[in-house]
Amino acid sequence: MTIPAHVAIIMDGNGRWAKARGLPRSLGHKAGVEALRETVRAARDLGIGWLTLFAFSSENWSRPMSEVSDLMGLVRLFIRRDLAELHKSNVKVRIIGRRQGLDADILNMLADAETLTAGNTGLTLVIAFNYGSRDEIARAARSLCEDVAAGRMLPEQVSEDVLESRLDTAGIPDPDLIIRTSGEMRLSNFMLWQAAYSEFVFLPCLWPDFSRADLMEAMDLFQRRDRRYGRVPARDVAL
Repeated sequence: MTIPAHVAIIMDGNGRWAKARGLPRSLGHKAGVEALRETVRAARDLGIGWLTLFAFSSENWSRPMSEVSDLMGLVRLFIRRDLAELHKSNVKVRIIGRRQGLDADILNMLADAETLTAGNTGLTLVIAFNYGSRDEIARAARSLCEDVAAGRMLPEQVSEDVLESRLDTAGIPDPDLIIRTSGEMRLSNFMLWQAAYSEFVFLPCLWPDFSRADLMEAMDLFQRRDRRYGRVPARDVAL
């Protein structure tokens, strides 16, 4: 099997999973954390180098405050409970997303996760937290504008590579495969720049039901794709 170097996942369907079982949404999110934990282990075992998980979007703040509070609690629980295991398993943690305005304890935990695992050389787990791709691109463009205005850069020096270096994902390879659960077929403001040549797989299962078998199914679909990056397939050149 061809193993994608970087897999990104939009973890969708916690609320619907809970509703279908007559449970509060908070229990759907809790079940989603268990699926997250198992997915990290599966990715590590399968030899995936980079795994990005869309944990909390910048738009999620518009949800009821009780649900936001529950989600923050789960983030705190995951880091406190799982960081030691991630570090022991040689997993490197990287956080992307806007950090301004986050509670101090969340900020400190995110920073501690990155610092503790900085020297690890196995799977890199990228957590997209308080992340929105349009905001990410706007912040990158703003930093370039500031450099141009200050005379540190000429307008003609602004290129795709330079802008990319200002994104939260600087130094992270673009995802080869993006998976979304729950049957929805959209990116929802996730990695819009980075997904230019990604392959997409949309699975019907809700996120708490996502398993190692689902990850392998998505990877199987990925290896059947003909990734051309805008080029004509070699077999068609002479036609």
